[in-house]
Amino acid sequence: MLMRCRPERPLPNEYFRPPAGARAPADFAGVVHIAQAAIDTQPQLQTPTIGGRDVRLFPCLSLGFVSCGNVLIPLQRGLIVPERRPGETPSYWSIIPQFGRTWRDSGEKGDWSRAAFPLMLVGPTENNALQGLATFGFKDGAVSDLRFQFVQQTAPYLLRPHFVAWGTAQTRLAALAPGDASVHRTRGLAELAQRLPHRPWAELIRRSSARVLAGFGGAVHEKWRVLTALVRDNTIYYQESATPYGNYPYPQEMRFGVRSVMKSIGAPLALLRLAQVYGPYVLDLRIGDFLEDLDPKYRSVRFIDAANMATGLGEPGSWRTNPNDPFDGFLNSDYDAWHAAASHRDKVREIKRSLRPYPWEPGRVMRYCNQDFYLLGAAIDRFLKAARGPGADVWDMLQSEVLSPIGIAQAPIVRTREPRRRRGIPWFNAGYYPTLDDLAKIALLYQRRGAVGGRQILHRALTEALLDARDAMPKHAELSSDRPAGAGNRPPAGELYKMGFHFRPYVSVAAGRQYHIPTMWGHGENEVSLYPNGLVSICIAKAYELPPEEKARSDAGHESIRAAESLASFGE
Repeated sequence: MLMRCRPERPLPNEYFRPPAGARAPADFAGVVHIAQAAIDTQPQLQTPTIGGRDVRLFPCLSLGFVSCGNVLIPLQRGLIVPERRPGETPSYWSIIPQFGRTWRDSGEKGDWSRAAFPLMLVGPTENNALQGLATFGFKDGAVSDLRFQFVQQTAPYLLRPHFVAWGTAQTRLAALAPGDASVHRTRGLAELAQRLPHRPWAELIRRSSARVLAGFGGAVHEKWRVLTALVRDNTIYYQESATPYGNYPYPQEMRFGVRSVMKSIGAPLALLRLAQVYGPYVLDLRIGDFLEDLDPKYRSVRFIDAANMATGLGEPGSWRTNPNDPFDGFLNSDYDAWHAAASHRDKVREIKRSLRPYPWEPGRVMRYCNQDFYLLGAAIDRFLKAARGPGADVWDMLQSEVLSPIGIAQAPIVRTREPRRRRGIPWFNAGYYPTLDDLAKIALLYQRRGAVGGRQILHRALTEALLDARDAMPKHAELSSDRPAGAGNRPPAGELYKMGFHFRPYVSVAAGRQYHIPTMWGHGENEVSLYPNGLVSICIAKAYELPPEEKARSDAGHESIRAAESLASFGE
């Protein structure tokens, strides 16, 4: 049981979950101290270090666990756990541990039991996630080496290309404080009880038909999908997540780097919540009134302009707006310098260096600019501090006032890294690591117009206007100067954008009308779509850095939308 050899390759994923006929395990409670360890990868990584941190090192960690029956409960579940004591070269990685299992194999020698749990590798300067598995044996106050492997991932960015990774790390066991185990068991089981029902895809097919659901998940090619699901009647029906070593055994526990899906979550939920608490005027507050050392034009940029990516500032591009290319100028400058900048001050410095005012006023033209959402998040945070005191934090507010009421206990995100260990500012352009359950609950909150349990937590009228795409920005044209403002405006034709949502036109033959489908979209082809019949589709993908001959998407069009409409009519 005490492994010391270095494995040559990953194991089949089945090794990390209880086999048929597994016997009842011993109880477990303790802190596992994990030493820094080498990571092997396939293929070998071309960029072994990023910012002085080694991507080939598993971090030195201390993880607490308790078991309850055959459920393994990490004490730091859903949290980004950084390296505890770096060696001469620090690891690039932090990890996010999730709920696992314990068992006793019939083939295990002696009285050893086994624990296995899902964990994600995440870096400090991007929103990628590698979905992995780890296991250790335990017996009479001893633990074996930790065996780990990472066999799936969302889209890479700084660290390319797609890869699998594995290794072992030495461990030692320490006791929990007396009485802590019972408290952690109670809290862990309470979190599990809040989850929506999860059912395998085959059950949805039995309830409808394979023909109706054919093509669901498109138009992203199946080989580039990580996990897909459909939410119907408060139940998540999920497809398997295929990897080179078998299906991932804990799909409910996977956390994903969803990139720009965060744009549809952080800022909109914060603005709609603050509008409910303080009034809709918060959407008209100005970025430049809360953030210093920016271009003077930000004094006229409203929060809603930034949420619509219509600030009138951006990377140098064309001034042509009819037709408008919403990605004109995007990534023209040294984008990576801003993306990897550690502190808020460093990010603002890069924004001043790379962004320029356009000749049009804010609120007129949509141009894709990640910096808009970063500055918006920082400005909302400053507003909250002005309203509630210097200890207020916008993500803490969202967790306690929005996410917790809908049953999301943990919401790990990327923050800036500030000097003297000051707490960083949440990234609102990207940075969230949700589960399927988290995404489903957030989508359902929008579908229910911001109400939960009979209580309105988001501003209802503004939430309705968002989902109806009222006053949305046309992507491919300048907003008409003679278009009157007001929540009663119907959306124009074509693709639209508002408050982090992409609105994609879909003509329903059955209903005899065009719909604009609110869609959260993130780099790598991550998509969460909200349908007028109350269904939600989720596609988590890794379609980036593909081989030259590969395509991310098929030409089949709106397959997931058609499947959703077939299950329940869009007709009113």
